[in-house]
Amino acid sequence: MMKDIRLTQMTKASGCAAKIGPNILSEVLGKLPKFYDERMLVGIETSDDAAVYKITEDIALIQTLDFFTPVVDDPYIFGQIAAANALSDVYAMGGEPKIALNIVAFPNCLDPSILGEILAGGADKVREAGAVLAGGHSIQDDVPKYGLSVTGFAHPKKLYKNYGCKPEDILILTKPVGSGIVNTAIKGECASDEALKQVLASMTSLNKKAKEVSEKYHIHACTDVTGFGVIGHGREMAAASDVTLELDVHKITYFENAIDYAKMGFVPAGAYNNRKHNERFVEARNIEEHFMDLLYDPQTSGGLLMSVSKEEAESIMEDFEKKHLDTKASVIGQVCKREPDGKYIRLI
Repeated sequence: MMKDIRLTQMTKASGCAAKIGPNILSEVLGKLPKFYDERMLVGIETSDDAAVYKITEDIALIQTLDFFTPVVDDPYIFGQIAAANALSDVYAMGGEPKIALNIVAFPNCLDPSILGEILAGGADKVREAGAVLAGGHSIQDDVPKYGLSVTGFAHPKKLYKNYGCKPEDILILTKPVGSGIVNTAIKGECASDEALKQVLASMTSLNKKAKEVSEKYHIHACTDVTGFGVIGHGREMAAASDVTLELDVHKITYFENAIDYAKMGFVPAGAYNNRKHNERFVEARNIEEHFMDLLYDPQTSGGLLMSVSKEEAESIMEDFEKKHLDTKASVIGQVCKREPDGKYIRLI
């Protein structure tokens, strides 16, 4: 009976699972009081993936929180995706997740067993990450929502941050792009079985293996690609580093049939919001429209975007292959010196 429940149809508006636009966030956060603590290593200033607080000379605490409305109808898989997405922020900072708390909003009109399946999916991903699930908080709401607050740890000198890109660095992305477009095609009942299988495998996959490989190398900057899409998160990384990211749209790995679905118009509302907020920072000459849609497409539980030296790029790609990642990593571009008044993103 649970399989007949269309969880994705219970959202109040199209695209409501996407992140709030960066302009809105900047405006709101800019009005908050400023906090200072010499042990706060990473705060809100650079729009990084998580907050980091130094405990000792060898231990830094990483804190993050993420939750959203259903992107699939299967409650167990939704739980897995939401948990993997939240855990990813810790991996994007170079840390190891240790404690997780559930965040739940659930309607009274749904069978409680559906909530049980959502929580079971999340618990399985927390266990796979090697962390401990230690309770959480729930409220009644007309729209289901689920996610995690996650605490992790890292060495203060081995943190990844979303800034530090250096000219001539190579850009690597550890998952394909286009999950929002494929999910939109799935809702329209136009997606192939292979596309469905591939996007579900990616969204439920932890970034754990990718982080374990990367920690052997000098990662100059790192972020995970989620609701703001490749361009949105890339722009944050470029702005914080004062560089330009040059992305080759033909080298990026896309999900099965994602290009075809983009050409057919299966583009979520979040992609248009991302474009509105970021296109003034983007140089895109003669780039086909479907590639623009794919790079603005909001990703759910996306891959890690890493900036590494060109001397180490080949080796890290070989190690990704040896590690047998659940998803395909690809070299998607390079870091360039930013010219005066130059754009943060250049598409070629």
